[in-house]
Amino acid sequence: MFFYPGFFNPMYFVFALPALLLALYAQWRVKSTYAKYSQVANATRMTGAEVARRLLDAAGLYNVDIQRIPGELTDHYDPGAKVLRLSDSNYASYSVAAIGVTAHEVGHAIQDATAYRPMRARTALVPVAGIGSNLGYVLFILGFFIHAFGLATLGLILFSAAAVFAAVTLPVEFNASSRAMRLLEENGLVTVQDSGMARKVLDAAALTYVAGLAQALSQVLYFAFLLGGMGGRRRD
Repeated sequence: MFFYPGFFNPMYFVFALPALLLALYAQWRVKSTYAKYSQVANATRMTGAEVARRLLDAAGLYNVDIQRIPGELTDHYDPGAKVLRLSDSNYASYSVAAIGVTAHEVGHAIQDATAYRPMRARTALVPVAGIGSNLGYVLFILGFFIHAFGLATLGLILFSAAAVFAAVTLPVEFNASSRAMRLLEENGLVTVQDSGMARKVLDAAALTYVAGLAQALSQVLYFAFLLGGMGGRRRD
């Protein structure tokens, strides 16, 4: 949101610009790191799909299927369908980047199987965050423009669900990455050199979640700043 009613509000950039710059840096780092290590073959010469099956079976998750999906870095684990979906760029790739990303998604599958609490909390927050971020934004804007302090406050509270979701996502993603590296090492699927490169890919990916949280918080803080101004005008 860039405007007060009737004029430009430069304070938006005070809140938003640092988070935006971090997000742009994180995006660049992920793409550049992935591009670099997607050109490096892993020592085992196993594809992402083969590594996924090996790690899932080692964890006793024989019921989790592996599917190929279009795109690059569209990899994800679907806890509802019990399916690990690997992107075209990783499914049949022998690269260090591919097995790092694959192991990360296997980490999510293991979190699901072991009822990892932060993951369960994130799953429960999905509908709340979706509704809150959309409805909260509308209510805040409406309340702000019609000078309804209570309505704007309700909007801010609902909108904050997106920031809570982003905060809960961090331990889920960090844990999946730590599990990924441990799984690869325990199953003898990486050399010391491969492990270091795969970790760089996962660390770069983790930064995007930090940036996501920073952006969500910056928006919440900006709305809180506007709400504070409304409260001050009410007291005058």
